[in-house]
Amino acid sequence: MARSGRKGSVRQDRRRFPSIEHTRPVMRSGRRPLAAAPLQPEATVVERLGSDEDGVPLVRPLAWPRSDPPPVLRLVETGLTVPFPIGSHAAAQLVERQTGEIEARMIRVLGPANNLIIGVFHRGADGGNVVPVDRRNRAEYRVMERDAGGAGDGELVAVEESSTAKVRFPRARIIQRLGHSSDAGVISLLAIASHDIPTEFPMAVIAEAESARPAPLAGRADLRDFPLVTIDGSDARDFDDAVWAEPDADPGNRGGWHLVVAIADVAWYVRPSTALDREAMRRGNSVYFPDRVVPMLPEALSNELCSLKPGADRPCLAVHLWIDATGRKRRHRFERGMMRSAARLTYEEIQAVHEGRRASSLPPERVAALYEAFAALAKERARRGALELEISEHRVVLNAEQRPAAIIPVARLDSHRLIEEFMVSANVAAAEELETRRRPCMYRVHDAPDPEKIEELRALLVETGIVGPGFARGQAPKPELFNGVLRRAASMPAAALVNELVLRCQAQASYSPSNIGHFGLALRRYAHFTSPIRRYADLIVHRALIGGANAAEYEFGAGAPPPNTDRDQLAAVAEHISTTERRAAAAERAAIERYRATLLARSVGSVFGGHISGIAEFGLFVTSAENGADGLVPISTLPGDYYECDRSRQRLIGRRSGRVFRIGDEVSVRLVEADGIGGRIVFHIEEDGTTNRIGHRRPRANHHRPRRHR
Repeated sequence: MARSGRKGSVRQDRRRFPSIEHTRPVMRSGRRPLAAAPLQPEATVVERLGSDEDGVPLVRPLAWPRSDPPPVLRLVETGLTVPFPIGSHAAAQLVERQTGEIEARMIRVLGPANNLIIGVFHRGADGGNVVPVDRRNRAEYRVMERDAGGAGDGELVAVEESSTAKVRFPRARIIQRLGHSSDAGVISLLAIASHDIPTEFPMAVIAEAESARPAPLAGRADLRDFPLVTIDGSDARDFDDAVWAEPDADPGNRGGWHLVVAIADVAWYVRPSTALDREAMRRGNSVYFPDRVVPMLPEALSNELCSLKPGADRPCLAVHLWIDATGRKRRHRFERGMMRSAARLTYEEIQAVHEGRRASSLPPERVAALYEAFAALAKERARRGALELEISEHRVVLNAEQRPAAIIPVARLDSHRLIEEFMVSANVAAAEELETRRRPCMYRVHDAPDPEKIEELRALLVETGIVGPGFARGQAPKPELFNGVLRRAASMPAAALVNELVLRCQAQASYSPSNIGHFGLALRRYAHFTSPIRRYADLIVHRALIGGANAAEYEFGAGAPPPNTDRDQLAAVAEHISTTERRAAAAERAAIERYRATLLARSVGSVFGGHISGIAEFGLFVTSAENGADGLVPISTLPGDYYECDRSRQRLIGRRSGRVFRIGDEVSVRLVEADGIGGRIVFHIEEDGTTNRIGHRRPRANHHRPRRHR
């Protein structure tokens, strides 16, 4: 999102610390020294990109006088006493060592990437006050009329603190007006502003996207006769993957299958070091809200030239996969092609066709082949013991005015699993191909759970009596051990809670040029290849595949990565896009919770059944069985006693009565507050004598999340 204050501050930083003149790029490959610049550089403004494998911060100059990309530098001797997160700016001196290595040395941090405060503006005399929507910020900010920017009473605004004096009402200026707090689209705008998600494309990026022309057929494999189909959600607009399957004609592979997964050839349109590329990397990924999408690429590409629309010729990077009857891959082959989607199908439509509940223009044998190939892949998934979590998901339904009308559970269908398994197979093939070609790979990595978290889970399951421990103390973690717990809990009322607890135990997946495997999928190597319209990581993998094919004289053509890309640069990008992915997930989650609170505001005073899903020093969290809403029960409101928190066993204990509230206990709660703007839901325990009995478990419906691939 464009923010007037941020761009201005960058320009001021550049004036105070002139950019480097008459220097050449500084690069590092592995442990080799950095290339030297011919002249001693001056101070300049740098931006934090991430860290190298040793944890040393990596930075890049904001201004670079040459046509080649700005260099990535190590920031040494920082002596940091203030935070310096990714995206922050600092003044730094570029110093040439006797070895010829060039390093950046910190002068001082110039400020965080996002120091804005989001709040509601309340008009008063000569301006007004801003109350932050984040309840953790208890300050109230005074805005003078000259700094109000014409904002009206009740508007949601982004403000920048203009004084740091310790006064009752610190001064602030309004940087951005997001709309009235009662407007239909304000929830998504609030999530976007709060998480500093860029929404406005620079003019140079728009110009590049709109000047793009359809890719030519020359030099590509012609796949237009393959009846490839896209299968996506009903509200999808960017179609970046298409699938096809048929029985393998090889008599030596009886019962085997030939699959094709074709992916939009974004690398043809988004070339390295262009304005499009820099903006795509800055965003890292698309962000999805119930009423809008914040795309990684301009719509001229994401919804048009790159999108695999039915009946339109589209360039693609395709992988042919040959698997045996048990789903094991025998071989694969990548090619750069031109495809024409035979149909755009939703998950619900293809499932209905498969079950004979709906007619389709696709021949029945084409649909049957997809599902039979999926059945083979599912066998291979079960054989290797991938983690089988089933996590509930709900979808926000908007009315004609784009206001929330309902939040409904989303059923997980075989069509979701089908696409997930096809994509996983393609992603594995991409990682294997890059290793075979000895090309740098942006791996999707997922570490094994921390042993302490495993022990906490084991103890918690024993404490609650939800299910047996499933693994012995100190046992080496494997996904199958968790699957055993999940299977034993599957028929129990608390199955959904057990899935949540196992999920919380897991490490967070991320991107890295160093491969440690993917624990959840039980794979030794894995990369994201299948969604380059919405993920920058996939675009990096596409470029590496193109470069590897060109190096092997297969002539895939333009779009390969720069030849001087080194491991540290890739590590910095990996850290950055892992951060933007987490930012997007947090923004999407915050928006959903605000939609829930907005809907629940109509039901203040109502009583809901639910279960305790979390314990904290300040209270407990309850998840409603009816709508999936999570709310806080403040510890001060718990009935009839003073309660102490036993964090090791995740429970609250009454000091006098000995009454225990623990994770998994069923309770009845009364809704006492639902703040859609603040995203806050507050419950009080409802003492009805029947639903708050310790150990009582009420059956809960399980609805499962449709997930493609991790």
